Amino acid sequence: MQEKRLSDNLKWKIKNLPDSPGCYIMRSGGDVIYVGKAKNLKNRVRQYFRSGRDHTPKVRAMVEKIDDFDTVLVDGELEALMLECNLIKRYRPRYNILLKDDKHYPFIRIDPDEPFPALRIVREQTKDNAKYFGPYIGAAAVREVLDTVRSVFPIRSCQKSLQEGMEQRPCLHYQTGECCAPCAGKVSREAYHAQLQGVIRFLSGHDEEVKRLLTQKMLAASNSMNFERAALLRDKIRAVDDLMQRQKTLSTGGDDMDVIAMSPSMQDMLVDVMLFRSGKMISSAIHTLEGAAREDEQEAFIRFVTQYYSLSNPPAREVLISIEPDEKDTLEQLLSETAGRKVKLHRPERGDKAALIRMAEKNIEDARLKIETRREKQLERTIGALNELAWELELDEAPRRIEGYDISNTLGQQSVASEVVMINGECRHDQYRHYKIKTVEGANDFASMKEVITRRFTRGLDEIKQRREQDLPLEEGNFSDFPDLLLIDGGRGQLNMALEALKELGLSIPAFGLAERVDEIVLPDREDTILLDRHSPALHLIERLIDEAHRFAITHHRKLRQSNSIASRLEKVPGIGPARRKAILNHFKTVEALKAASKDEIARVNGVGDAFANAVYAFLHENEPAE
Repeated sequence: MQEKRLSDNLKWKIKNLPDSPGCYIMRSGGDVIYVGKAKNLKNRVRQYFRSGRDHTPKVRAMVEKIDDFDTVLVDGELEALMLECNLIKRYRPRYNILLKDDKHYPFIRIDPDEPFPALRIVREQTKDNAKYFGPYIGAAAVREVLDTVRSVFPIRSCQKSLQEGMEQRPCLHYQTGECCAPCAGKVSREAYHAQLQGVIRFLSGHDEEVKRLLTQKMLAASNSMNFERAALLRDKIRAVDDLMQRQKTLSTGGDDMDVIAMSPSMQDMLVDVMLFRSGKMISSAIHTLEGAAREDEQEAFIRFVTQYYSLSNPPAREVLISIEPDEKDTLEQLLSETAGRKVKLHRPERGDKAALIRMAEKNIEDARLKIETRREKQLERTIGALNELAWELELDEAPRRIEGYDISNTLGQQSVASEVVMINGECRHDQYRHYKIKTVEGANDFASMKEVITRRFTRGLDEIKQRREQDLPLEEGNFSDFPDLLLIDGGRGQLNMALEALKELGLSIPAFGLAERVDEIVLPDREDTILLDRHSPALHLIERLIDEAHRFAITHHRKLRQSNSIASRLEKVPGIGPARRKAILNHFKTVEALKAASKDEIARVNGVGDAFANAVYAFLHENEPAE
């Protein structure tokens, strides 16, 4: 299988993938067709666009359809997993066959209303007074966490219903120090809940105390030559680092929440909006406030919020913000009226909510780097390329306007020329022109080029005179904006004919031609040619311009052939003169469209009528077999 031919946009995005965990969203024609997660987005996403030898047929088919993709950055693998789950449930992509459901992921549940709460494994969160921690990647991960917890905090592991004052026989966990035996009355309710607070702090992400105690025990076991015990404690410390990621993709309360962070990028202001619904992150999108970088941050923030939210897109009950405006109370009142319920704006300083702000800022930083890299690349391929081209051609300054010319014909017949325009390194399609060669017979590209240059600049000189008399700007005319540089697609012969035409009109405009190779430049005052580096921005600019000239000339030439094909066919129809032929040509454009037309459709052409329509239809279909 050949490698997928990538668009410039895909090449740029692949090149600028971040070294970060997160999710990637593959698109085709605007539709989401696949969602995946990765520890390292750069490494994972690039694999899709390399040679497909190792891809499954399903992946190869998917990659062929991809025309764009987006990324969302997170802080860890578990967050990427849960975000992937939420995105799959939202978009239901075609190539994600195993649609995950978060009820498959276990939580740890603690009910503080129980006299001696146990740590229970559950699959769903319910609206109650209990505390939920997780989700975790499978039941094995939960058991490892619980094992780590009990090695530090002697919390019961049984599922008995206990009451204060009970005096049952304690189990083996009490003998090993992993339970304080509330069932046997060995601990008071207050002391047990004090131990439980340490568990809650640990499960909430404050794992310093647990790691410190485990490290002390590990060192003690090592000093006493109990290396097997020390290795076990070492593994528990690693488990703390690996498994106790604070969960930002699912808040413990399962509430609705919006997160808005803002940061400048060159002249603009970037805003990341992360939406959480029922505790799940359902989207993260970067928005741009153009030209807002120099404005007051608070004003820019208020302007974004008031434009982003509406009756059809109301805010969540709580909106976490990175910038707190002075008019916070007024803004809260406005958002509350928009949502039809109370909305709270909050700028968190610490804790999990502050971590969500940092996650949004991380996504903004990634977007900012991509935007700035893209702009640098754009400047390199336009202004940088023009400066390099000016240096290679020994021009006094970089050309603002470049015009490229190309001749196209078929064995000397139906010769046409194309004029394409580039201003400040960008193609300007609205100023392209084509010319039908009028004074040259046969395949004489030299004379054809002289005719085109003469016609173009004669028309331009006339328009300059008219616009100056009317005091109008020359840059806004159709032909009065003269180029700073001409590109002639041809060797020295065509270049000399173009310069001769300019000289006869009293004009002096720098020009260069192309030899057989695109990277070989022909100059009028030099015998030798200039070879450009294959990777130079100047060569890439020339290639873009000459490709446009070829495309525009060939497209026009093809239209002429089609038009002449219809005309030649219509000349044989009895009674169809030049006027009717022209009317039919203008209406149907191609032979295929005319043959597909019914008699009534042909008759509706101005000046044709039923009789001539029947004649045209019969002539075009006379050799077709009867149905």
